[in-house]
Amino acid sequence: MTPGRGTTPQGAATEEQAAAYVRGMFGRVARRYDLLNHLLSFQTDRYWRAVTVRRVQHILQRPGTRVLDLCCGTGDLLLALERRASPTTHVYGSDFCHPMLVQAYAKSARRAAHVHLVEGDALSLPLAPRSLDLVTVAFGFRNFANYRRGLQEIQRALKPGGTLAILEFSTPPNPIFRGLYSFYSRTILPAAGGLISGSKDAYTYLPESVRKFPLAEGLAAEMEGAGFTRVKFERLTFGIVALHTGLAG
Repeated sequence: MTPGRGTTPQGAATEEQAAAYVRGMFGRVARRYDLLNHLLSFQTDRYWRAVTVRRVQHILQRPGTRVLDLCCGTGDLLLALERRASPTTHVYGSDFCHPMLVQAYAKSARRAAHVHLVEGDALSLPLAPRSLDLVTVAFGFRNFANYRRGLQEIQRALKPGGTLAILEFSTPPNPIFRGLYSFYSRTILPAAGGLISGSKDAYTYLPESVRKFPLAEGLAAEMEGAGFTRVKFERLTFGIVALHTGLAG
């Protein structure tokens, strides 16, 4: 992965333009985002998030732990983390797309969840250095305008030895399954997503962003290059997604 590389939406020539595109795109689909996630993944997204929570549950149970779910979107992972956290754990959610946070706030209010929501950019977090024990990012990292700068900012916010967990789409290693998944993501997903959300460009961009995103090995190498240690990953559902974890230096 080239340092400085990030998402490249069609027509975006700068990081600022890429970020503006992503923010606007998610704002347009926020109301139907949960429905489409569950529908287009055949409910498997629930399993992926459950695995992520299990992998970090030992951190959530520590007294006084501070957790940030970055790019929290409508709050599915955020609320799953909160349900498994100790009573003294502080759980925060951050996103730079206001309509997504509106959905997360409504969802957390209905469930009486004790979470704190912050509107902010992942590349410039409004947090003190070394203030967090755990940062999670579910299906948001590949949308960063600058991957290296995002990892460096997370590294800054984590305490030494703090954990980063990135759950992100990946490329299945099996060529047969990779072909089937490619057909689905290039044809069925944009058509169905565009029809239900009313924003075909969003569900054209999303599979294209997965195609351009580095392989699981590439993301692991980038995390190590940004100073994370004990980096490892596990593929889920034949490699459609990968869960990466690492410790801050």
